[in-house]
Amino acid sequence: MKAGPMRHRCRIFKPHREQNRSGGATETWLEVGEVWAEVTTPTGRVSSVAEQLQAVISAEIRIRPRSDIVAGWRLTEKRTGMTYRVEAPLLNNERDMLRLLCSSVPNP
Repeated sequence: MKAGPMRHRCRIFKPHREQNRSGGATETWLEVGEVWAEVTTPTGRVSSVAEQLQAVISAEIRIRPRSDIVAGWRLTEKRTGMTYRVEAPLLNNERDMLRLLCSSVPNP
């Protein structure tokens, strides 16, 4: 993988559940680290959820391989502040690139 296209600095977050005083749990996001990434041009689609139209932006984010990223984690692009939810981490055949198929998070 060439470093040239990897020009976007992204923060990686994982979910963390903390028990509160009332016995429930509060979900927070812990920063795991920062990576250089290639964020491809997002494609947009509109989906109908509960009789409401909801815009979803899909993106493919390419980073160097990491074994700790799983579906459900988030990536935030530092420059734009755009937040993506990882739907599927896919390692390529050469094992030198990790493709993250992502959807946008409307209000992180």
